[in-house]
Amino acid sequence: MDIKKIKSGFQHYFYQWVQNESIISNSLAVIIGLLTGIAIVIYDHAIEFSNQAFFGNIEGQPGYYVILLPALGGLLVGALFHLSRGTRRYDIEHVIEATTLHGGRISAKNAFMEVLASVISIGSGGSVGKEAPVVLAGSGIGSSIARTLKIHGNRVKILIGCGASGGIAAAFNAPLAGVVFAVEVILGELEAKTFIPIVISAVFATLISNVVFGVRVIQVSNYELVSPFYESLLYLGLGMLAGVISVVLMRVLHIIHDFFENFKVHPIAKPAIGGLLVGLIGFFYPQVFGVGYHVINDALSNSIPLKVMLILIILKIFAFSFTVGSGGSGGSIVPAMFTGAMLGGAYGSIFHGAFPIITAESGAYALAGMGALLAGTSHAPLAAILILFEITRDYNLILPIMLACVASNVVSSSLNPESIFTEGLKRRGFIIRKGQEIDIMESVLVKDAMRRDVQTVSENKSVKALIALMQTSRHAGFPVLDSNGRLYGIVTLKDLRDKVEHNQLEKTIGEIASTDIETAYPDETLNNVLKRLAARDIGRLPVVSRSDERKLLGIITRSDIVKLYDKKVLDKVKKKKEN
Repeated sequence: MDIKKIKSGFQHYFYQWVQNESIISNSLAVIIGLLTGIAIVIYDHAIEFSNQAFFGNIEGQPGYYVILLPALGGLLVGALFHLSRGTRRYDIEHVIEATTLHGGRISAKNAFMEVLASVISIGSGGSVGKEAPVVLAGSGIGSSIARTLKIHGNRVKILIGCGASGGIAAAFNAPLAGVVFAVEVILGELEAKTFIPIVISAVFATLISNVVFGVRVIQVSNYELVSPFYESLLYLGLGMLAGVISVVLMRVLHIIHDFFENFKVHPIAKPAIGGLLVGLIGFFYPQVFGVGYHVINDALSNSIPLKVMLILIILKIFAFSFTVGSGGSGGSIVPAMFTGAMLGGAYGSIFHGAFPIITAESGAYALAGMGALLAGTSHAPLAAILILFEITRDYNLILPIMLACVASNVVSSSLNPESIFTEGLKRRGFIIRKGQEIDIMESVLVKDAMRRDVQTVSENKSVKALIALMQTSRHAGFPVLDSNGRLYGIVTLKDLRDKVEHNQLEKTIGEIASTDIETAYPDETLNNVLKRLAARDIGRLPVVSRSDERKLLGIITRSDIVKLYDKKVLDKVKKKKEN
């Protein structure tokens, strides 16, 4: 027996094994799953510690004491981000953005800071879920491993997907849902080379957090269809109603976010003010504090009165929106499930009271409502169905849950094409479908292409001065400002030709300027601007502030858009070659 040949053969197969891409991805998926599971356990314990620190000594304190706790938590979150300058806020939408547009680059520091902020927000009573931080934790682990091992291209996306699936799987004891969430929401595509490592990561994360450490989330009673035909119609109606409420939740969130964005106070104070508003709600209805699993359990076990559930639908939407919209940290999945449980519970209470023989108890409808509202806000119906199925471990209600989730998703998508995870991306100019940016012009904002050093003219100047300016300038049009330096209109070469005779050179620019003008905003997409330019057959638009449409910020022209478009196309081609 030739020992050297055996050793050489073994080394040959070992090197082949090590260099095999699928084996590397699967091995890294195991590591990411284990680390994510451990991170989720630490995160859960940190939230318990935080909650004890804020609410542990509440007995014996004045009643109004609870109002101040979320405000104090908000103040700490505001100070945390203000003092750590350069830290960018992160949530699931930023994970999607990083995965789709930035090669999977996720800052470990930013992810850690957001997770820490969520511990403070949830512990102090902020009305949010913990799934966004756990997705961030898992994705951050995947991205950090990729950066450490100098992995590039599509493999980085796979590792981030592994972390995201592990985070959801561990948080909800739902490995299948974790896999589907990563595919539906984060990556937007399903391939064999992507799917297998994501499954492996979800399995190992669940083993660590739920089998080894015994983390449990929601316990439910077993329900079943009492009257398949009639109840199917009721569950269909519940799903459609949940779709409408999903859109209401998303709209309220962004209205409140915009309010705090434009609120002229110090950034540290904004989360504190949001926390104070949550505290005021919680003073009367403490069910809105924190994640709220115990309240969901009460709805599932038919223990909450109808009136209270109806009130909590509204209050939870506002408490969640005040927390996140003001700058607090946390996720939207559990708040959506909470709102859905209240909606379904109230819906089931009404119909079970009216038709007790042919309907199940309200808890069954609360369960379907949880999934329906989650499907409506996330636009991920399969993930919602699987989360509910894995929570219940019961097949009896899977059909009505599927019906409600699909109906909710259809209604919500038709009313609002973007999910709660992608609405913020759209508002910043990124339209992402199936893990891909669909159009360069839909992904670039006006502020990236506009000129800020604008040459303007005064409305009081003469046409003669305007002609002299046009002769020395390359521009054929200028924004016109009034005596206070505010936008009055726009004057072009066409205005000169159409409105000025040879003996009228002393006319003022204000007399010939067009005051009925189209404008652009810095935060809208170039695609919107191009449509406006084409509709009016013009070559330029003044860029103004949304809060003050007479405040000139810059100007954008067709040539500016073409130049930036060409640059973006070249950048994309270069990036594809590198990958």
